[in-house]
Amino acid sequence: MRLTDCVQAYDAHACGEPGRVIVGGVVNVPGASMYEKMCHLRDHGDRLRRRMLREPRGYPAANCNLILPPTDPRADAGYVIMEHVEYPGMSGTNTICVTTVLLETGMLPMSEPVTELTLESPAGLIGVRAECRDGKVTRVTFRNVPAFAVYLERPIEVPQLGTVTVDVAYGGMFYAIADAARFGLRLTPDEGRDIVRIGEMVKAAAAEQLPVRHPTQPGFSGITIGQLTGEPHGPGAHRRNAVVVSTGTLDWSKPSTWTGAIDRSPCGTGTCARMAILHARGQLGLGEDFVHEGILGTTFTGRLVEEVQVGPYRAVVPTLSGTAWITGMATYVVDPTDPFPDGFTVGDIW
Repeated sequence: MRLTDCVQAYDAHACGEPGRVIVGGVVNVPGASMYEKMCHLRDHGDRLRRRMLREPRGYPAANCNLILPPTDPRADAGYVIMEHVEYPGMSGTNTICVTTVLLETGMLPMSEPVTELTLESPAGLIGVRAECRDGKVTRVTFRNVPAFAVYLERPIEVPQLGTVTVDVAYGGMFYAIADAARFGLRLTPDEGRDIVRIGEMVKAAAAEQLPVRHPTQPGFSGITIGQLTGEPHGPGAHRRNAVVVSTGTLDWSKPSTWTGAIDRSPCGTGTCARMAILHARGQLGLGEDFVHEGILGTTFTGRLVEEVQVGPYRAVVPTLSGTAWITGMATYVVDPTDPFPDGFTVGDIW
């Protein structure tokens, strides 16, 4: 017997959201930029994503990152982000996990008390400031790509739910954001089934009715993720949110296809999108902290540091701070007799 496709990875989580980081086993991915490498994986190498995120090696709320040499000489490392139904251009929790793994494992040198580095994501260069103590990355703050609001308070028609008002913004992905109170939700873990069902329905309806495309990166288009926003539960937080990540394709006629998983963290790009909405409404200024609370009660702290123009949109440059912890390390393999080399999905939890 000969094991194949050996991949070395570290498992980590950022404020509860898991982010597996592949550090070995993938020799090369063609492409002149990290975006082109992402496209090559999506179009020609998607087996890696399926194998690492589906059962039995993954699970519905999992994310994965592939560390690659940067294509931009200004960057220290590159990474491609993989989720269950898409390759996001940017992800906050995954950036925090990637930074923590790169520094705590010695792949990049750590300097205490602060290490500064630049990562190349498919969406662009990400400046990172990592606070470090006794070999541990205690806090990661990254400067995200510009975020901007596309639609404010737009009514959409959602089958079975009626008219729902949403905001749409880009924070590294395009988000449809709706008020949780409209559905009688407080965004607690016991509401998980309803949060996923409603979040997926609102997201799918918004994607059909509100077209979006990034004006300078047209490869990023369409609303692919939903966020429900509500009042905070803990002291010091400004808002609570639950972001629903799709794990399948919704068929309106089949409730069993309304599948997704709640981001266990306060969601990095979701927080950036939310801050862009608040800024567009005049409710959040530059230099003000915005503490965003997730469904577990953990928090990210965001801040808007600059106003910029992105095509026709008035945009803002956000920073986001959070912490990740490494939980394990493993070599994932494929047995040539395994009937599920690329994993599987079952409708009970997906």
